[in-house]
Amino acid sequence: MTRQDVLIIGSGAAGLAAALHLPPEVAVTVLSKGALTLASTWHAQGGVAAVLDQGDTLESHMRDTHVAGAGLCHDDAVRRTVEGGPEAIAWLVGQGVNFSLLDESGRGQHGFHLTREGGHSHRRVIHVADATGQAISSALISRVRERANVTLQENRLAIDLIVRGEGEQRRVIGAYVLDVDSGQVETLLARAVVLATGGAGKVYLYTSNPDSATGDGIAMAWRAGCRVANMEFMQFHPTLLYHPQARSFLISEAVRGEGGRLLLPDGERFMPRFDARAELAPRDVVARAIDHEMKRLGIDCVYLDISHRPADFILHHFPTIYARCLQVGIDMTREPIPVVPGAHYTCGGVVVDGDGRTDLAGLYAIGEASFTGLHGANRMASNSLLECLVYGKAASRRIAQRLAHLPEPPQVPVWDASRVSNSDEDVVISHNWDELRRFMWDYVGIVRTDKRLARAWHRVRLLRREIHEYYARHTVSRDLLELRNLVTVAELIVRSAALRRESRGLHYNLDCPEALPEARDTVLDPASPAPGEDLFVA
Repeated sequence: MTRQDVLIIGSGAAGLAAALHLPPEVAVTVLSKGALTLASTWHAQGGVAAVLDQGDTLESHMRDTHVAGAGLCHDDAVRRTVEGGPEAIAWLVGQGVNFSLLDESGRGQHGFHLTREGGHSHRRVIHVADATGQAISSALISRVRERANVTLQENRLAIDLIVRGEGEQRRVIGAYVLDVDSGQVETLLARAVVLATGGAGKVYLYTSNPDSATGDGIAMAWRAGCRVANMEFMQFHPTLLYHPQARSFLISEAVRGEGGRLLLPDGERFMPRFDARAELAPRDVVARAIDHEMKRLGIDCVYLDISHRPADFILHHFPTIYARCLQVGIDMTREPIPVVPGAHYTCGGVVVDGDGRTDLAGLYAIGEASFTGLHGANRMASNSLLECLVYGKAASRRIAQRLAHLPEPPQVPVWDASRVSNSDEDVVISHNWDELRRFMWDYVGIVRTDKRLARAWHRVRLLRREIHEYYARHTVSRDLLELRNLVTVAELIVRSAALRRESRGLHYNLDCPEALPEARDTVLDPASPAPGEDLFVA
């Protein structure tokens, strides 16, 4: 059992930014469920959206965000995030992030190159070639390692939050955490807990997310009594590299931003048929268009072609993508790249306020695990890293202001594993994992129907009961805990999708193809009675 002032669960941009913004006298522990480099931030290619060009405006960035979000973005969250953009970029520069410098193809203040991505009306995405996330993660990890008040723990997977008190006195006081290497469960107590655990892309069969994206923070917060919102809005990135040797590798939206064209196998360009913005339409539009063409023609993939640009330009702007494609025999300077859509970003999450506070006292959620209202029904490209930075700072500021007034957490029982046994049937875990991800892909994917959602609801509830029984009887492991969290998140996604009787943004239901006149969030409350099969009775 250990004690700290602040426990941060998650080591991506949001978690590390929060740690760095806390005062040096605050004792902080940051947990990473694997190596620090396995967070989703590390894999981000595109960049950070911020108004840095004299020809751009905050109002334009806000307007673009609202348009991409299909009328469901919260204006206060959009304004707070966009207005915090320039300061967040200056902070990153101060942390040692060396952004790409200006060349003839982009404009930006202070000599930085800006690119343009889908949904943006201006060049406002600052980046480090096509490996922005890696550059940001590396810089922040280095800074955190220099902080004497911050303890980094790798290979630690939070199991559940520890909550004490009743009514208005109910608050989080820590978490039970699995040491993945030793198999031991630790009790970590804290006066404030920050969930920065990322999204839940691994609930789908095909995803750009790393294996760590299993919705842990969302599931833990839900079990602790927090509301979640808009879980039906799972963003599918239009362009994952389609190759058996390149699982989950993303082809950045910046490729389309710099002139890449989407083609059918016969070379026909098809996006102008779907949207006047063509390849620069928001991601939900592009992903549905690709899905439509693949199903219409019975093809395995479409193609993204930027070979008409000079080879030097491609090598300069996309060195990581070029190198990865070349490893599997594709020369993007000479030929198109085969691509398919894949689950990419969880737009919903734990309901929070402008400081990242959840419904549970002492508990904060930031980054992809949270629902701030910024993304609406569809996240605009490169707004996610910006949200991590802005809300990471806001949460830390709030915690620092309140920490002296928060009580020391009381003693609690240590983890009791006396009534469970080691399993000799781990095949159950792998089978259930595969079944869950496959029916979510088939029934709750890019295009949905009422019948598909009803089938998914029936399967996910059976699976949840089976997994709960297995969890109650056997020693915990990483695979079991992640499966337990994924099935919780899957149930929240299906339930939210069934409740939305319209098509909006990332949620497209063939049985409800039109958007309703009024845009409303889908908010789920664990205190409300759980629905049964009658959820699908008209």
